[in-house]
Amino acid sequence: MNQEVKPFKWIGTRQIRPDGVPKVTGTAKFGADYSLPGSLVGRILRSPHAHALIKSIDTSKAEALEGVKAVVTSDDFPNQNFEYIGPERVAVNFWHMTRNILAREKALYEGHAIAGVAAVDAATAAEAMALIEVDYEVLPHAIDVDDAMAEDAPLLFEDMITRGVEPAPTKPSNVSKILEFTLGDMAAGFAEADEVVEKDFKTAAVHQGYIEPHACLARYDADGQGEIWCSSQGHFVVRALTAKLLGMKLGDLRVNPAEIGGGFGGKTVVYVEPVAMALSKKAGHPVAITMTREEVFKSSGPTSGSSMTVKIGVKKDGTITAAEGTFRFQAGAFPGSPVMNACMCAFATYDIPNQHTVGYDVVCNRPKAAAYRAPGSPISAFGVESVLDILAKKIRMDPLEFRLKNAADVGTSMVYGPKLGHGGYKETIKALLDHPGYKAGLGPNQGRGAASGYWFNGGGESGATVHLNADGTAVVATGSPDIGGSRASMAIMAAETFGFDYDQVRATVADTTAVGYTHVTGGSRVTYATGIAVVNACKDAVDQLRARAAMIWEVDVDGVVWEDGHAKPAGSNVGDFDPLSLKDIAAKMGATGGAIGASSTVNAGGQAPGFATQYCDVEVDPETGKVTVLRFVAAQDVGRAIHPGYVDGQIQGGVAQGIGWALNEEYIYDDKGRLQNAGFLDYRVPVASDLPNIESVQVELPNPNHPFGVKGVGEVNICPVMAAISNAVANAVGRRMDSLPMSPPKVLDALDNRSAEEL
Repeated sequence: MNQEVKPFKWIGTRQIRPDGVPKVTGTAKFGADYSLPGSLVGRILRSPHAHALIKSIDTSKAEALEGVKAVVTSDDFPNQNFEYIGPERVAVNFWHMTRNILAREKALYEGHAIAGVAAVDAATAAEAMALIEVDYEVLPHAIDVDDAMAEDAPLLFEDMITRGVEPAPTKPSNVSKILEFTLGDMAAGFAEADEVVEKDFKTAAVHQGYIEPHACLARYDADGQGEIWCSSQGHFVVRALTAKLLGMKLGDLRVNPAEIGGGFGGKTVVYVEPVAMALSKKAGHPVAITMTREEVFKSSGPTSGSSMTVKIGVKKDGTITAAEGTFRFQAGAFPGSPVMNACMCAFATYDIPNQHTVGYDVVCNRPKAAAYRAPGSPISAFGVESVLDILAKKIRMDPLEFRLKNAADVGTSMVYGPKLGHGGYKETIKALLDHPGYKAGLGPNQGRGAASGYWFNGGGESGATVHLNADGTAVVATGSPDIGGSRASMAIMAAETFGFDYDQVRATVADTTAVGYTHVTGGSRVTYATGIAVVNACKDAVDQLRARAAMIWEVDVDGVVWEDGHAKPAGSNVGDFDPLSLKDIAAKMGATGGAIGASSTVNAGGQAPGFATQYCDVEVDPETGKVTVLRFVAAQDVGRAIHPGYVDGQIQGGVAQGIGWALNEEYIYDDKGRLQNAGFLDYRVPVASDLPNIESVQVELPNPNHPFGVKGVGEVNICPVMAAISNAVANAVGRRMDSLPMSPPKVLDALDNRSAEEL
């Protein structure tokens, strides 16, 4: 659905991906594929306990083992100041981070890193780990968020006083922070309502499920210089965090981006890189560490599990008068869950005059939560969109028409302060209302559900360089690891800006010494922010090409224009010159001033938010409780699709992950706080046979703040999925599921205990 038609040569075309051949032939190098002469094998000893005081660590036997070159503990890392740095949504505390890298006073979850070993081979490293003697005093633990908030819950930090509360509490608790946002008058809003629904929901912690485990190779040289090769969503952030944790200068550490086998937010932090670098420093050899799959599940960050309460009031005509949400999120062992995002995104798709959201960031004995695709928003959307579905039934209104009536648009006030600056949500609803499958009939035990979602989309810091070659080709280098096809989109935007063919551009991802600072590939920011940096650099190079053409023609540069990849006279008064192609000018670079190239760094604002609306059809087996998704249609405002094939892939991937989150995925712990399903055999991600044909509907409302209208597209697609499936299940069986996942045993139990509860 194109709202604006503008002729482009390359924007909106489906080009071959630059990294395709290396990946299908197996020559692409991922994090575990790097080695150097003399490289050692690194391994990390991890706590077997969910919560334990570390009374002592004796590494002497391990250090004495033949073939062991280094052993490190937290003593090898400088302690950090206790302070929160950066904006609240993304604040970091290095006091916490250094304790997550290697435990100090306590082990706070099963799998918490205790010590690192570097040895000549894997067998020796494993033997050395077995020789490390750790004296633990096992403590009571709290896994569930509600249990961790209880008055008598065991404390992870005996001095943690809840932030965000006035006056400040005097008693410590596991609640790290309370956040609150208010818009309008809640009492008046609910008083206006003819129907009010209040309901509790629970969601389980789920892992991002990337196929490639965390892996790196680190080298610390005798002169204090260091180098890392790693699989990461942001090698500049790996450099910053590793240098800070080890007390290195940023200029002394170079980080090289490997290819990445998935991340989805889970590879925006560091786990093994600082330990590998500390081991290399101590051993005098390069050290490679690759997590096992069990370590990935037990020791890297899933997204939060949650407990929440949602209350919404509506008039009989369908007008929402008030909405309130309380969101309690597991942060894991250290503060920093995405509960703030949940509070901000929960009602953002709707024009509701009275809103109130409260968020609780709660530590518990689990690995520290990490980002996962629109972190926080899918969880709050599950609760909000489920309650909206109940209300639509109460007032006998089509669920999509209900959402359309209350849809946010340009100028709508957000609960967190600003007014919405860009639309697109209504168009996603209309796209589904017009979809031929939306009104199609359903069979026995089948149901249809709809839901919507919101994500901010990101901007921020990015760098890019462009250099022209003598044969008229161009090399574009950025600092953004390519996860969702960014090399292709950068090449497309560069080709469009230069006006030559796509295959004339080579797009690469550069290391931290070769391009300006670039923030992580995450937050749906890369095509937008890094794209602006690329376009700016290309425009600079075009100006240089115009200047070289002016030199060749011996005219003023203002007399030269750039059109369709050629320098042309601006008018007949300039002179009668044949157009000069980029290749023509590049061939004369040496004679006209030397190499042509440009760099650009940006701190991009002006990003437009993402909106998604989806519906799905499901069938529930009344004998087993198994839910089969028959059809899934996902509409999304994509701004302008630079590469529609990649946009389809992003939408389909987000939906697939949401289906797993809705139906199967969860962390399962025993009564000792030990994870019971730390592997893909037991942690049930969807496989091809679990998935329907996922139909993406691309709605294009170009963002005026980007040269080509880009909006980020990578995250909002997951936000409505769980709610859409839950609403479909409720319609299929007449019983609403209020906790995720909706696994067969849960659904069967609900069917066996059906009541007159509202859908």
